[in-house]
Amino acid sequence: MLREGEKAPYFKLVGIDEKGLEREISIEEFRGKKVILYFYPKDNTPGCTKEACSFRDNLEEINKKGAVVVGVSKDSIKSHFNFKNKYNLNFYLLSDPDCKVAEAYKVCSEKTRGGKVKKGVVRSTFIIDEEGIIKKAFYNVKVEGHVKEVLKYL
Repeated sequence: MLREGEKAPYFKLVGIDEKGLEREISIEEFRGKKVILYFYPKDNTPGCTKEACSFRDNLEEINKKGAVVVGVSKDSIKSHFNFKNKYNLNFYLLSDPDCKVAEAYKVCSEKTRGGKVKKGVVRSTFIIDEEGIIKKAFYNVKVEGHVKEVLKYL
């Protein structure tokens, strides 16, 4: 597990930005801002949709606190694009198909489904400060009330 006070691991992934444009996005472009980096298992599933919509609905308040929201899952860019448009999501969604960034943040685990072992993402959130330092790490997040918890911390 990553600890508070550690430098946030570097990432550069292809994603959909807050305006809906596909491009490479790295942690470096957020220097000077707080980042709410949240990892979630899968687009369009009930828990992940509820979490994303909660971030969407509270984004104005999050932005007022000097923070941006960046969601990361294994889903493809096409899946992210559809998810973003279907729910009018107004923040970044990044594609981490090989779980490389999830592994760097210690939120990738092996899951068995139908007798097959696959890498999966453990729902987790990191609050990263303006200098790239992890200020708060939430592992094994429960969706209900999580965004309010993030806001309270900010």
